[in-house]
Order: sequence, then structure tokens, then C-alpha cells
Amino acid sequence: MAGYRDAEDKLQEGIRLFGLKRWEAAVQEFLKIDSGIFTAKENADLAYYLGLCYMKLQRFDDALNYLEQVVTGSQEPLRIYQCRLTLAYVYVITKRAKLAEFELNRLSQSGFESVQIYTTMGYAAWCQKRYREAVEYYEKALDLDNNNTTAMNGLGYILADTGEDPARGLRFCRKAVDKAPQNAAYLDSLGWAYYKTGDTHESRIWLRRAFDLAPHNSDIRAHMRLVIGERP
Repeated sequence: MAGYRDAEDKLQEGIRLFGLKRWEAAVQEFLKIDSGIFTAKENADLAYYLGLCYMKLQRFDDALNYLEQVVTGSQEPLRIYQCRLTLAYVYVITKRAKLAEFELNRLSQSGFESVQIYTTMGYAAWCQKRYREAVEYYEKALDLDNNNTTAMNGLGYILADTGEDPARGLRFCRKAVDKAPQNAAYLDSLGWAYYKTGDTHESRIWLRRAFDLAPHNSDIRAHMRLVIGERP
């Protein structure tokens, strides 16, 4: 009984540290726990918090390991939904778009619908150069929330970059920047959209602002080199 109480105390302390955004300290507390004395539900809770901590620390392989345990072992539908969505996000940013789509399709088949699902599916489709599908997913996201800046930016960038409708793409990029003027990715998209509409002067202004906020971003640097014609 004492061992169980000690494990429970460590779990609660880890959750407290998680709430304080002390991810590394939370992980160290969680890893002290003897999970063999926990119930299946408590182990699912432990895996859930470890997965989220590792994602915050950008230790993505560790995050995937624990989040997958939650998906297969939890009995809580909303937690499974959150973890599948998080898995999809990690798969996308680690360039595993097909695995991301698998998780998102499982969510859709379960009857879930959200802006986050559609924007992530849009990004996954874009990564695989399936631009028409990407546009459709971003448009579905905006149907659910016409103020969602992620969907505005994603849709605007694709419309401009592919040449499908640069003027419309520029309008969406402009709206995203109006709502989040310090977001470097949105500023980059706006600068690129101006470039694709032929306005090099405005393009340089917005790309420079993006570069000032995120000078190490490879996409922004590539756009700057192309538009300015030299290294930024």
C-alpha cells in the first residue's frame, strides 16, 4: 500500500509540474514511478502526460511511443481524440504525412469533426503535393470557423504558390496577418503571395519582417534569396 501511495504522489507531483510547464522536471518525476503497481487507467494517465511532455520537449519519437499507448489503452473518447490529433501533428512535422492521414481518417470515421482535423489534413495533403485536396480541407476548416488563421494562411499560401488563384490567396494571407501580425510564418506567406502576384516591392517588405522574427527559418530564407536575389 505504501508503494502505491508513493507512486500516486509522484504522479500528482508530475501533473503539478506539467501544469507549471516544467516539462523536463515533470518527466523526471513520472519516470520515478513503478508503473507495475498502477491500474490500466492510471498507466494510461501516466502515458498521456509523458507523451505531452515529450512533445513539448520536441522529443518526438518518445512522444509517439507514449501517445500510441494512450490511443490503444485508454477508455476515454475525448482523450483518445486529443492523442490521435497530437499524433497526427507530430507525424506531419516529422515528415510522415501518410501516418498523419491514417490517424486523422480514424478520427473522421469515428464521427469527429473539427477545425484542427481539417487544417492538419490540409497540411498533410500539401506535404504530399495533393494541392486540390489541401485546398478543400482548408476550406472545410474555414466553413467551421471563418476566423481561423491557420486555415486562412494555409489556403492563401497554396492558392498563391500553385498559381491557382494568387489574388484570392493574397487576400487570405492578408487576413491571417491582420489577425496575427507577429506570426513569422504568416508574414512569410503574405510576402510570398505578393511575389506570386508580381508585386516584388511589397513582397520584400513582408519577407523582411518575417526574416527579422525568424532569421533561421529555412523557408523564409529561401524566399528571401529568391526575391531579393542574394543571401539575406
